[in-house]
Amino acid sequence: MRLLTALLLLAGLAGPGLRQAQAQAQAPPAADERIPADSLDDELIERLRNLPNIEIGRGITFQSRNRRFKTTLRFRMQNVVGLDFDRDFSLTRTEARVKRLRLRLDGYVHSPKLVYSIQLGFSSSDSRHLPDGSTNIIQDAAVYYVHNARWNIGLGQTKIKANRAQTNSSGALQFVDRSIVNGEFNLGRDFGLFGEFNLNRSAGFDLAAKGSVTLGEGRNWNHTKNGNLAYTARLELFPTGRFSAKGEVTEGDYAHEAQAKILLAAAYCFNHRATRLKGQHGAEMPEGEHRDLNSYFVDFILKYRGFAFCADFMGRACGRPLFAGEESAFVYTGCGLNVQTSYLIRRRWEIALRNSTLFPERRIRHAAGYARRNRTTLGLTRYIIGHSLKVQTDISYEFRTRAASPDYDRWQIGFQLELGI
Repeated sequence: MRLLTALLLLAGLAGPGLRQAQAQAQAPPAADERIPADSLDDELIERLRNLPNIEIGRGITFQSRNRRFKTTLRFRMQNVVGLDFDRDFSLTRTEARVKRLRLRLDGYVHSPKLVYSIQLGFSSSDSRHLPDGSTNIIQDAAVYYVHNARWNIGLGQTKIKANRAQTNSSGALQFVDRSIVNGEFNLGRDFGLFGEFNLNRSAGFDLAAKGSVTLGEGRNWNHTKNGNLAYTARLELFPTGRFSAKGEVTEGDYAHEAQAKILLAAAYCFNHRATRLKGQHGAEMPEGEHRDLNSYFVDFILKYRGFAFCADFMGRACGRPLFAGEESAFVYTGCGLNVQTSYLIRRRWEIALRNSTLFPERRIRHAAGYARRNRTTLGLTRYIIGHSLKVQTDISYEFRTRAASPDYDRWQIGFQLELGI
């Protein structure tokens, strides 16, 4: 819009001389080169010279004339409607909200090797309140030094690379939301130092190693009194080569792999003297106590010609998960298994099935309120522009074994519209 306004104004001022000024402004001038002023205002010429190049594709990209700065602007939103029913299919709750509203900026400054990533969340579920009462809208704010395609190192706040289900963007899911297993055990985001190495072979076997040293308290916690840190490491193996179109971090086989692609991965996190019940998120532990938390993750992905299958096994261990005199506060120890499969029809319709089960450790079952929790979900997605514009609906049935509430069994129906650029 600024470029159009400037051009119209130039047309009114310069008349036939506009084409010559435009032609010279299109190409980056040398350091000692001057644009002929003629009768044009010097300030207007300078503005025209420094207007960014604007490119629309995956987001909207702005780049300075000297190519020392580049940023890509993206946004996405998820509007969701949810209905909860009891075991007799009587409506118990209705949900209608903007689940996610994100603004994202990615690019580089000074050199393409100095990359930054910023993401802000404005919905109620994104801008979560920290235990100290402050509101946090910052999702990602990190700077990376990308030496080459093989390795990079970053500082700031972003997702901890621990398990597939959490590393996947919420905009690249097959269902309205992630599984209950990931919801219980994921590490989420944290502030710290991040590193990554990729073998990057052109064909055949490939691997990636990722690690981080973070504060261990989650998003924008600011400081900790215990001097604790969290240490995370992840190894990924690609026996038949890399997935197309970053298929390892998107659900389903939208790229329709011509050759079977497989991912085998494992990760481990040690959170030393954690002060929150779930490590990087959750409520604070009572009476200022802390615990050492050990989290582990194993992932498997298979994709071939529209068919996709993945399995996620994860869990958490803690020496003392309970707190004296506090029945409601406990560290959820145990494990969980999530299995899901799908088939994509002509890159338009996708049907998916997921089964997720939580197995709490015996000594915390009374606090969790069940011996086993299971949710089975059947989902249907209509892709309009890939994961950028899609409509999703799913239906779930959840039950708990030996539940504290005997009538817990329930049905859930969800509907979601995803829109992003």
